[in-house]
Amino acid sequence: MSSSALNRTEDALRDVKLAHVPFPLTRVALWAITLLVALGFAYIVAVNPNFGWPVVGQYFFDPTVMQGLWVTLGLTVVAMIIGVVLGLILAIARMSQDRLASSLAGLFIWFFRGTPLLVQLIFWYNMSTLFPRISIGIASWDTNDLITPLTAAIVGLALNEAAYMAEIIRGGLLSVDRGQAETAQAFGMTKARALRRIIIPQAMKSIVPPTGNQLISMIKATSLVSVIAMADLLYSVQSIYNRTFEIIPMLMVAVLWYLFITSILNVGQGAIERYYNRGERGAATDRKKENTITAGAADERV
Repeated sequence: MSSSALNRTEDALRDVKLAHVPFPLTRVALWAITLLVALGFAYIVAVNPNFGWPVVGQYFFDPTVMQGLWVTLGLTVVAMIIGVVLGLILAIARMSQDRLASSLAGLFIWFFRGTPLLVQLIFWYNMSTLFPRISIGIASWDTNDLITPLTAAIVGLALNEAAYMAEIIRGGLLSVDRGQAETAQAFGMTKARALRRIIIPQAMKSIVPPTGNQLISMIKATSLVSVIAMADLLYSVQSIYNRTFEIIPMLMVAVLWYLFITSILNVGQGAIERYYNRGERGAATDRKKENTITAGAADERV
């Protein structure tokens, strides 16, 4: 195809795209309407006395609330670390050629993804009903001494997170070309070393973004531990409004803290995604340059 024909085709495509672009005044009108609706809603919320904004300001940095906030953050960090480590082990076992390891990992993932997290937390908290004592060899402990609200919360959150992280990590590992592992083995690397040095680093760009989503979900999931008397952020505000009967203002305190934390995490997740997408954008730019050069050479031949 000649260069003139290519130019005519590009002009036609550009005209089609422009035909679907709304008229600039329509865009301005839509933005203005959206802004007015948002401002109107914000004004209604701000002047509504039922929200109890003075109470929100009074208790926003209350020591009980701050202690619950630190418990929420601590649970999130500990549960995510354990979940990621267990998820990596489960993902490797799920991809293993060993039928027993693959089946056990699949059974674990099936169970913990298939049952609600709230049910799992209540189950762990009431473990003493099934097993009053836990024995390992000659050692024996009272179950209520081991399974406290804290341990029940950590175990429940971490095991549930491990099941989801296992599938995320497995998907990331499968996204790496199998030729990479074969090349590593050809250079004499063991499977474990090839996984650690070659496969996992390349899979990170597919693993990290959804892991960020899981971290944000974990922040919100910690609110479920309030049902087992774990003094997290939600439980802390509940303990206050049970005493003051300021239900809506105290719930707004929790909402604002959750929004603040997740907003920070969203910014961090966006930065991480941009970091891992730099290579893809560079490769796309290189491919575009190569296609341009190739097209130019073809036009010269024509």
